[in-house]
Amino acid sequence: MQKIVIVGGGAGGLELATFLGHKLGRKKKAEVILVDRNQTHLWKPLLHEVATGSLDDGVEAVSYRAHARNHGFLFQQGYITALSRNEKNITLAPIHDERGKLLVAERKINYDILVLSIGSKSNDFNTKGVSENCIFLDSPDQALYFQKRMMQLFLKFAEDNLAADDVVVSEKIQLVEPNKINIAIVGAGATGVELSAELYNAAQYLSGYGFGKIDNRCLKVTLIEAGNKILPALSDRIINSAHKELVALGVDVRTNTRIIEATTNSLKTHDGEEIKADLMVWAAGIRASDVTKQFDGLEINRINQLQVKDTLQTTLDDHIFAIGDCAALLQKDGKPVPPRAQAAHQMATTCGKNILALLENKPLKTFTYYDHGSLVSLSRFSTVGNLMGNLVRGSMTIEGHIAHFIYVSLYRMHQVALHGCFKTALFMLVGRLNRFIRPLMKLH
Repeated sequence: MQKIVIVGGGAGGLELATFLGHKLGRKKKAEVILVDRNQTHLWKPLLHEVATGSLDDGVEAVSYRAHARNHGFLFQQGYITALSRNEKNITLAPIHDERGKLLVAERKINYDILVLSIGSKSNDFNTKGVSENCIFLDSPDQALYFQKRMMQLFLKFAEDNLAADDVVVSEKIQLVEPNKINIAIVGAGATGVELSAELYNAAQYLSGYGFGKIDNRCLKVTLIEAGNKILPALSDRIINSAHKELVALGVDVRTNTRIIEATTNSLKTHDGEEIKADLMVWAAGIRASDVTKQFDGLEINRINQLQVKDTLQTTLDDHIFAIGDCAALLQKDGKPVPPRAQAAHQMATTCGKNILALLENKPLKTFTYYDHGSLVSLSRFSTVGNLMGNLVRGSMTIEGHIAHFIYVSLYRMHQVALHGCFKTALFMLVGRLNRFIRPLMKLH
């Protein structure tokens, strides 16, 4: 049997593994292996909700091993460190426990067809102090760390006179401004804007869970953007609407502000201003992992993305595909395919069909990206965005309940691709029940 290895279990990688598992794995036509460094999958656009406690990752996460068993593919936990095109294998780093003891030795996995879907991470542009002092929301672990820090800050605020030895924390927390929690977010794309709104949503709910009298006035969120407007990928009408909503919540929106250094509790701007903050998040720009430099000479661009042809095959090896944020492909208009969940979904669909065609010695299809629009959720306060492409004629701006419904539907489409319509309907029912059974916020 042919061996198909997919590295990276994000939106595109897991959807592709599920598709090939159904088409090939269950029928014993090929061995399909998914590799990921984590044990569970969480849809990346939900990370800002995990970070604020609005969403419980334990409920929404998908176990790779259980999903593999149910859908005809195999799962190997590990982190790719090297690729050999001559020997047609990948190397996975050893796995250690939290005490540093070896659990799994370094391994090599052979392949006949390889798909690289390792995603992307925030780009700090080598800004001084950012990697040491800012949190990046690139993974569930980072989102959970943010939530832990956020809850500590609210606890400090609510119990400001509590003796230090009554609370066990790694270090004594001091708020940079008395009677206020300051959180700074660098990058006013979708992640930064959505996180800003979710923080005010969390502040309002925490007041009812024993954190004392907390409201929007206790929280100060500073949203910093180097460009001249937030959400640069959207239309001016949507940008203005989102901007007004954020300001109404209390967000201090700062455009044309470039950060040149991050310290323990402040961000320094290009014009010499110092923005104080108890917690700092970096959500500006994306780049692929440096590990792509170890992929046996495959072509990469300046942000480490793998260069691919319009069939999604890498430029130097037709048996290696790349999809999602780690793939660099120019569209007909000369613009790169954007790093969005909808692009990863579309790439996974085309890649799956092309792998079947490759196995059957049939011509491969070219990938065409269809922009169905962009939606930005401002928590329960509002949702704004636009629909375009083949959904409507031209472009249509939407807001409010309709926009929120379509925003939620994007996640449901991802669930349908993984679980099918019936199970997704059950997930929706369980979600409605959990609104009555479980707390509105994850508090631990």
